[in-house]
Amino acid sequence: MKTKLILRVEKEIIEKAKEISKEKGYSLSQIVELFLKSLSKEPSSKELTPNVKELKGILKIKITEKDYKKYLEEKYL
Repeated sequence: MKTKLILRVEKEIIEKAKEISKEKGYSLSQIVELFLKSLSKEPSSKELTPNVKELKGILKIKITEKDYKKYLEEKYL
C-alpha cells in the first residue's frame, strides 16, 4: 500500500532532483522510494571471495568507489 510522505527540503535541491528525475525517466517519488529501499538493505559482507581476491588488481585503471557509484547512478537512475 502506498502512503503519502511530506518532506521539507531546500528548494535548490528539489529543483535539481526534479531535473535529474526527468532526465532519468523516473518520478521524484520513485527516486526517493529507491533511495529509502537501498537504506533498508542489509550491508553485504566486506570479505572478498577467493575468486575476487585472485582477480583484484588485474586492471591497471584507477577508478575510485565514488566514480563507480556515480556511473551506476547515471546508468540506473
